[in-house]
Order: sequence, then structure tokens, then C-alpha cells
Amino acid sequence: MRSNFVFSEIWIGLRRNLTMTVALIVVVAISLSLLGTGLLFVKQVDSTRTYWQSKVSVSVYLCYADSPNPNCHGAATPQQTQELQSQLKSMPQVVSVQYVTSAQAYALFKQAFSNDQAYVSSVKQSDIPPSLEVKLRNPAADYGIVTSAMQGAAGVDSVIDEETILQKFYNLLDGMRNAVIIVALILVVAAILLVANTIRLSAFNRRRETGIMRLVGASNFYIQMPFLLEGVIAGLLGWVIAAALLVGVKSLLLNNLQQYFSYNVGLSTTDLVEVIALAMIVGVLLCGVTSFLTLRRYLRV
Repeated sequence: MRSNFVFSEIWIGLRRNLTMTVALIVVVAISLSLLGTGLLFVKQVDSTRTYWQSKVSVSVYLCYADSPNPNCHGAATPQQTQELQSQLKSMPQVVSVQYVTSAQAYALFKQAFSNDQAYVSSVKQSDIPPSLEVKLRNPAADYGIVTSAMQGAAGVDSVIDEETILQKFYNLLDGMRNAVIIVALILVVAAILLVANTIRLSAFNRRRETGIMRLVGASNFYIQMPFLLEGVIAGLLGWVIAAALLVGVKSLLLNNLQQYFSYNVGLSTTDLVEVIALAMIVGVLLCGVTSFLTLRRYLRV
């Protein structure tokens, strides 16, 4: 097979159907970028959940002087704090209990909101109560038991499950991921239809050449090759655009999620490369397989 003939046929096909080829590249780029964005969200959610699952705890906030809770009558006494610690440590659901003073909590607060000094300056150390940070063996199953034991106990202001707070964020990411993937799948179907129409139109415009090639004994594979490569090239060009968009998604969107956390739970470059590589495979297969099936049907006519 002469490579110069194949490349010349590819150029003719792309030039004759330039408008449809550009439309195909755009649709493939958008569908692959949305599919890749959904996969990046999957990795982000999994990475965040894995990191915080090992660190999540139940916070038992103790009564303090300015507590609005009617059950609190002044700050929790050292005796009440000691009794609560002993009660928690005796529970089989509890792994560890750490006492955090008001000063320590205020220092952590200032560190967490260091990018919003106006908010930090509006909060005084006396506004943040001391707490008992409780690490559970199974947060999902044990939270209710520990909460029931602590809620309303002498010296307890409130009980907060950090996993419940984080779950709202996870649900937001899950919803965004699902919406992106659904739109991406719709666009993938549109790309398949557009690939089929583009290849069919290209084959129709060159029906005379392909007819002559059949008469001189050219094989089906030899006839199909330029059309197949047209689809693959369009898929690769769409993938290049999608790869650039995915880099932007990670840099401008996902990396900004770090402001919600004090620890690094962002995606690595390896995660991005894996998604981009998968997008390339999907794009090439989408265009190549669709082109092949379209041509097989065309050649039987």
C-alpha cells in the first residue's frame, strides 16, 4: 500500500467535508472534555473521602462562659471534663479521645481561615469552646451511639459529626460529577452519529474513485483505510483540544477546592495524565470503530 496515496485521500476527504470535519472535532473535544471532567471529579471525591475518612471524628463541644445553650450553666468544670473523657474512653466504639483547649481551637481556627483576616478578627478566643475530639472505629455506624451518650450530658454544649458536614460537600461533588457524565454521554452519542454521517458523506463524494478501485481488484481494507484514518485523525484533534480543556479544569476548578481544606487532597499530575490518556483511547475508538462499522455497511451496498 502506497502511503502517499493514503495520505492524499485523507487530505481530499478532510478538505471536501471541512465544515462537518470541524463540527466533528468540536463535538468530540467537548464530549471527551466533559467525560474527562467527570472522571476527574470521581478521582477528587475518592481522594478527599479517603483522606478525611481516616481523620474524621466526632467533636464534643464543652460548655463555655458565653454558651447560649440553656443546659449549660457556666463553663464545664475540670471534673465534668474528666468524667466525659472517662466515659468516652470506656466505650468500645471509641478509638481515642483528645482534649482541645479553647486556645488550641482558636489557633486552628486562625490557621484555617488565614485567607480571611476580616472574619478572623471578628471572632474572639472566648467565642470558641474547648472540645473533646473523638475518633471512632466505624464513624458511619458508631456516630449515633456516641452522640446519644454525650447529648445532654453535664458539661456538654453540642455534639457535631464532622463526617456529616463533609458529606454535604461530597454530595455536591457527586451531583456535579453525575451531571457532567450524563451530558458527556449524550455528546458521545451525538459524536458517533456525526462520525457516521461524515464518513458516509465522504464515501459518497468519492464513490467514483472507490468504484474504480473495486474494478481493479483493490481490497476492502485498502479502500477503507483513508476513511478510517480520517475518523481517527478527527478524533485525535478533538482529543488534543479536550486535553487542553482538562488541564484548565484541574488548574482553575479542582485546584481551587483546596481552599476548603487545610490539607493537601488535590489531584496529582499522574491523575490528570491517566484521565487524558483514557480520553485519547475513548476518542480514537469512538471515531475508528464508528468509521469502520459505517464503511462496512457502505461497502455492502
